[in-house]
Amino acid sequence: MNGQRMFTISDALTRPLFAEVQVVGGKEGLQRTIRWVHVLESASIDSLIHGEEMILTTGLGFHTDLESALSFMHDLAQKRAACLCIELGQYFDHIPQEMMELADEHQFPLLVFTKTVRFVDITLDLHSLLINRHHRLLQELESISREFNRLTLSSQGTSKVLQLLHRSTGNQLLYVQMGGKPVFYPPLAPDKQRVLLEQFAAFEAQKDGVGLDTAPCFHELGNETLVLKPVGALDQTWAYMMMVCPHRPQEYDCLLLDSAALSIAQELLRTRYMEERRLFSENLWVEELINGRLEEEHRLKSLIGPDFGAMNDLPYRVCLIEIENPQDVRWSSSEYEWESITFHLSIVLRSIFEQCLFHPLITLKNNRLAVIALDKQARMPAKPRLEQALHALRHIRSDDKLKDLQLIIGVSKANKQLKNASTSYQEAVQALSVYSCSGSRVLFYEELGVYQLLLSLNDGRRLQTFVRNYLGPLIDHDESKGSELLLTLRVYLDHDGSKQIAAQKLFIVRQSLYYRLDKITELLGEDFMSPENRISVQVALRAYQLLYPEKMSLPHVQSSL
Repeated sequence: MNGQRMFTISDALTRPLFAEVQVVGGKEGLQRTIRWVHVLESASIDSLIHGEEMILTTGLGFHTDLESALSFMHDLAQKRAACLCIELGQYFDHIPQEMMELADEHQFPLLVFTKTVRFVDITLDLHSLLINRHHRLLQELESISREFNRLTLSSQGTSKVLQLLHRSTGNQLLYVQMGGKPVFYPPLAPDKQRVLLEQFAAFEAQKDGVGLDTAPCFHELGNETLVLKPVGALDQTWAYMMMVCPHRPQEYDCLLLDSAALSIAQELLRTRYMEERRLFSENLWVEELINGRLEEEHRLKSLIGPDFGAMNDLPYRVCLIEIENPQDVRWSSSEYEWESITFHLSIVLRSIFEQCLFHPLITLKNNRLAVIALDKQARMPAKPRLEQALHALRHIRSDDKLKDLQLIIGVSKANKQLKNASTSYQEAVQALSVYSCSGSRVLFYEELGVYQLLLSLNDGRRLQTFVRNYLGPLIDHDESKGSELLLTLRVYLDHDGSKQIAAQKLFIVRQSLYYRLDKITELLGEDFMSPENRISVQVALRAYQLLYPEKMSLPHVQSSL
């Protein structure tokens, strides 16, 4: 197959126009591929050569001395030109022995036209041949790509795609699905499998530049070239394909690999979509669990099945993920599309969490996903991995359905025993409720500070009374005068009493800040900044911010007095 697709120097030598050509050096490289023909009379080639060109020349640009000729040949070999064809005549009456030896050293074919030829006839002949071959390859590529797609709709679609890819390229293939067994096609002996898996592991560890939408990544290994291509969708990698080529991979090979990877990705996405639907129907018990309606261990055992013991022993956190802009998304989507969006989100979430070594139990209600993230790798710190997963979830960019979603996330403390999940869920709810105060889009319960205490006191009366006791005069003044004394005091105290920073944050001049601080002192008393009173005032300000977050937002433009 490769010989039929690649037009080589040997193929060119069979053309009538090359009947009088002599190969005087580099005969070992006659199987080099020719992609184009280029007439070159300049010794400066830096921007003129892309690789695999047949170079036609009379020697005009480098005939002055032997050193120039050797340098020209060496540069062509380094630029991976296919070969050099020199017409004997005015500039070269013979080929120096040193040029032949250099050609042999680099296996770089050196061809000599012993009679005058018209370069335009050669370029016309070979370019017509190359273009026709390219057209046939495109037709073949389209036909094989359609067959890839058809095969993925049949049983064992991935295996059949690998078989067809091997038949079409003639190359050894390795397919590795996350969490699955590696597949070799054609099958290999165990010792060869081990070598190839070691190469794959080393190659994968250096794959930072390889993305789902990027070209395959190449790695030279002796006389072979390894080509790595990730397989996946929704910005998630679910598998890898590696092709082992005994030659430099051609564009055709890479396009076929891309097409096969896309077809397999579509099959994996369909499989994951169906699996997600199944898991959603099976995980209805998750909603009962987090809402405190499922605390009896024997009921949990019956619902979860034989995996209960292993799952129940794992530490976990509950993550509550809210889509902040559901109305904007829904108004521009049908109900079916909204369901598709939430399912895509859950598929991506499951993939991300599993890659970060968590087993997610997911339930969806309205615009919120509740996730019990079971930690499968207790030896490694869980919080950094969870932060990594949540960051990846919030920065999905490749999928059009998900890239515009705005997510805010509340995370509980670490917990054990699934029957306690309702407590963790309430912690996640409380963490999420602080978003309007903090502005942070990922909130861990243990990092809420004084808000933990305030949330427990927020019964509708106790917190209101506490706020009135310490901030009542300022509240009344702001409501009656339209002033911003409460906000001014919060910013002033948050920055350790720095008047300069407070004025900058409030977008007011220093004199306006002095006036406001004098008014605050008048209303709260001279001792409001004493240590004990200051602590109480700051807690009361946080409580007021929790109750009325919209009244405590910083201005974006200069404020009045």
